[in-house]
Amino acid sequence: MAESRERARGGAPKLSELPELPERTDVVVVGAGQAGLSVAWHLKRLGLEPGTGFAVLDRGPEAGGAWQFRWESLRLGTAHKVDDLPGMNRIGLSFATADRTRPARDVVREYYERYEQAFGLRVLRPVEVERVTEDGHGFTVATDRGDIATRVLVSAGGTWTRPFVPHYAGAADFRGVQIATPQYRSADDFAGMRVLVVGGGTSAVGFLKELEGVAASTLWTTRRPVEFVEEVRGTEAVRRADEAARAGRPLPSIVSGTGLPATPENLAAAERGLLVARPMFASMEPDGVRWADGSFAPVDAVIWATGFRAELTHLAPLGLREPGGGVRVEGGRSLRHPRLFLAGYGPQASTIGANRAGRTVARQVVAELGQPVR
Repeated sequence: MAESRERARGGAPKLSELPELPERTDVVVVGAGQAGLSVAWHLKRLGLEPGTGFAVLDRGPEAGGAWQFRWESLRLGTAHKVDDLPGMNRIGLSFATADRTRPARDVVREYYERYEQAFGLRVLRPVEVERVTEDGHGFTVATDRGDIATRVLVSAGGTWTRPFVPHYAGAADFRGVQIATPQYRSADDFAGMRVLVVGGGTSAVGFLKELEGVAASTLWTTRRPVEFVEEVRGTEAVRRADEAARAGRPLPSIVSGTGLPATPENLAAAERGLLVARPMFASMEPDGVRWADGSFAPVDAVIWATGFRAELTHLAPLGLREPGGGVRVEGGRSLRHPRLFLAGYGPQASTIGANRAGRTVARQVVAELGQPVR
């Protein structure tokens, strides 16, 4: 375990530790985050064997999906809710009862590792999928460890590696620090600085809370007015994401359809002025940002907590993009390539949505292979 933790901090794995990939398999699942593991569990339950019937490839050095790369101060009690993987209760694990005093990244990593081992999912890592091509009979998955031929492909790569940073005039001339969410490590990195946090989601809220009392000052800007709600409205967000995915449009922001939770902590932070958002600025200057009315705020650092885009770069050779910029997906299946599935995409992006996607996608995969669904 110590060696694997060293790899997570950037050390290269030994040659003997690198996985040997099969030359051919019926199904390749790209990604071992929540959606990928959920698909893998259901595939095995439906009769496919890990390693021969399907192979799971993961770019991360350890189990845990994107969680293994999140900042140390993040705790399960303050992060997005993490739903249990299917069958997790069978091995005596649940995130509902997990230790909330430990870093979320460590808890999720350990739980996922135990899950993979308990169900024998045989995840191959670290494997970087570079591109996918189609030959009429299936797909060739090109990786940094060699190629795999497969009849069906399930892409469950998530979004963590594709943070979205909007373009603003003058951003290239800004002399301060600019980072996106995946680059955030600690509030201490911004001690004594005037920090601008951009974005209306839970990550932005978390950054502002951590920076309070550490940064010299904080400023929060959002594209739309912030709304704190008693009950997060997930249904509307899922509906809008599903409509966009079916039509091949770019996916909408999740928080735009849900609102932020009106927890006592959030409401208290808003009352004391911490969680009070200003509208988006019009441009950036070397030492700060300027609004359309001419007002100016000096800034030393900008944290872009402005969401993510689906990691689909490895699928570029398949020509999935529609004229509107999105990818047409219905029920987790690509409408351009019926043997291609995108688990955790669009309406399946939430943690509970990823779990449901696992069952939906796995049943379609098995049917596509011509095997009876058990």
